[in-house]
Amino acid sequence: MTATQTRPVHTAKQEWAGGLTAFAAVMIMLVGVLGIFRGIMGIAEDDVFVTTPDYVFQYDLTGWGWIHLALGTAAVLVGIGLLQPSMWARVVGVGIAGLVIIANFLSLPYYPVWSVVMIAISGFVIWALCTVRRDSLFGSPEWRVRND
Repeated sequence: MTATQTRPVHTAKQEWAGGLTAFAAVMIMLVGVLGIFRGIMGIAEDDVFVTTPDYVFQYDLTGWGWIHLALGTAAVLVGIGLLQPSMWARVVGVGIAGLVIIANFLSLPYYPVWSVVMIAISGFVIWALCTVRRDSLFGSPEWRVRND
């Protein structure tokens, strides 16, 4: 038996999966940066935020700002991890995107368009991270050893 190196077959599906993961990484970093800015505005108690009377969920603006700041920071870190083929980043990315969806759902009456856009982006991130198989990530090795 001899060991020969062969090129793996790159299919369009593998290329698509790698592109989805890269796009999800960029989108979750964007969601994170926007969450950081939203958190800073909430902590500073900026006049950007309006209050809606008689809404079931009432928030302390400073506490809400800290939640968005923490979620945003975690999303940026996970996005950086997603640029490398790491399983932990995919799992944590799904969790962070889910928390971002919940946070934006709770602020839906305050900022409906912004919240719907963030929910849609986070939903796409979850879909992209869950559909890519582990062996088809863009960081897979170019050469494989085959024993004949």
